[in-house]
Amino acid sequence: MIAKVTEHGILVPRRLLKGIMQVEIRQSRKRITLVPVSNADPIRKLGRKPVRCGLNDGSVRHDDYLYGRAA
Repeated sequence: MIAKVTEHGILVPRRLLKGIMQVEIRQSRKRITLVPVSNADPIRKLGRKPVRCGLNDGSVRHDDYLYGRAA
């Protein structure tokens, strides 16, 4: 397939992206590659179910709490 690059970029037909929700665009010296982003990556789930511990400053003083330096 050949596609024309316009002032807005390039349009990739949806049929080529069936089942893909996100792609990472990678550029090397000689090519541009679209890489599907897997939703199965566990790092993408961080923060979806935060732990409730009754602290109001956990995001600011997390190191203190993790390493026992809490006053």
